[in-house]
Amino acid sequence: MSFRGLKAVLLACGGIGALLAGMADANAGGFALREQSAYGQGSSYAGVAAGGDLSSMFWNPATMTQVPGIQTEFVATGIFPYASNTPGAGSMLAAFGGTNNTIDNALVPAGYASWQLNPNMWLGLSLNSPFGLSVSFPDLWAGRDYAANDSSIKTYNATPSFAYRINDWISVGVGVQIQYGDASVSRAITPAASEFNLSGDGWGYGFTAGVTVTPTPTTTIGLGYRSAINQKINGTMTLSAPLPGSTPGSVSTTLDLPDVVSLGLRQRVDPQWTLLGTVEWTNWSRIGTSTVVQGNGAPATVLSGFGGGNVTLPFQYEDGWFFSVGAEYQWTDRLAVRGGVAYEKSPITDDVRIPLIPDNDRTWLSVGSTYKISKDLSFDLAYSHAFVKSTTINVVAGNPSWDGIINYAGTVSSHFDILSVALKYRFDEPPPPPSSSLYHK
Repeated sequence: MSFRGLKAVLLACGGIGALLAGMADANAGGFALREQSAYGQGSSYAGVAAGGDLSSMFWNPATMTQVPGIQTEFVATGIFPYASNTPGAGSMLAAFGGTNNTIDNALVPAGYASWQLNPNMWLGLSLNSPFGLSVSFPDLWAGRDYAANDSSIKTYNATPSFAYRINDWISVGVGVQIQYGDASVSRAITPAASEFNLSGDGWGYGFTAGVTVTPTPTTTIGLGYRSAINQKINGTMTLSAPLPGSTPGSVSTTLDLPDVVSLGLRQRVDPQWTLLGTVEWTNWSRIGTSTVVQGNGAPATVLSGFGGGNVTLPFQYEDGWFFSVGAEYQWTDRLAVRGGVAYEKSPITDDVRIPLIPDNDRTWLSVGSTYKISKDLSFDLAYSHAFVKSTTINVVAGNPSWDGIINYAGTVSSHFDILSVALKYRFDEPPPPPSSSLYHK
């Protein structure tokens, strides 16, 4: 463990922290943010849990053993979403009309650093924003009771990690998730001509784990796990106008965020071509309903609706699934290109969807490239477009978010574009290749 190596890692980690601090106010688009890797995005994240890049450690910390020496990566992703709402005949406030685009553009940063301590041991650190939401609605529109003004959820994760290469065939890794969350959710109460806002922040903790298996010199299989996190939020509830029977003041709640299992495959066909695949399961069904409570532990209440007056956040999602396939082509010694297609099954069903998060099943198309500027410096560039399935919203009796008074029915037209770049740098000189190894990286 040389002083030079330690200094390089400290400088890299400081740079990653500065990147996140400088972008801490950037809005995140979407509740779960897959956009953690420009390299992975170029193939619609096909094969990402099996490695290929330092940023793969977000999905599987064992992939660090494919990255020799001291290396860093800085990722910046621009998300450009679109979602407009059109009310239908079943909306009681249809005269207020619909909306233009309600989802804010986002700049999502990520940073990674790894340090190979010896031939078999690695330390790493990743900084990410894994969950986020930022929406802006007009004051008056047909669905205002279920999405009013600005709402946001932001999370920031620091994940120190350790990986160990057992032999040429098997590597394992573990990490600790330290997550800070910040949330602000607004909702109108039309019959009372008022609006309430929940805002606060807090901390949550979890872990990551993973394994890579290299059964042949051309095949790598990776299995990664990111644990569930119970994100605590402590803050305040305010009302724009006083309401009898309401309890503004200090409140708290917990968001039961999901655990994620990612399975990745990298299959090299020849010196130029590598085929890629991913299957990912996200345990969104654990989120259920978040109950907002006062400082004394009693439920927070408002006069109108919300389950007899209690303030809740009734997500009631199902589990989510993500499937992708892709390919990578080593065009020259300096340039690699890749592409991929994915299908994502949304955890949000027609029975529980509201305008605040109008998610639905989607198909991804992606292209990307890596260009090596020198033996130490390279960068990634990727672009994706997602086609979102035609989406309906029916907040009526039976939908857990229905306030018991105002019906809203409508459709949402949505899609999004993503542009991501990454800069990668190696601090130390690469060692000579081993005389015999199954590794293809």
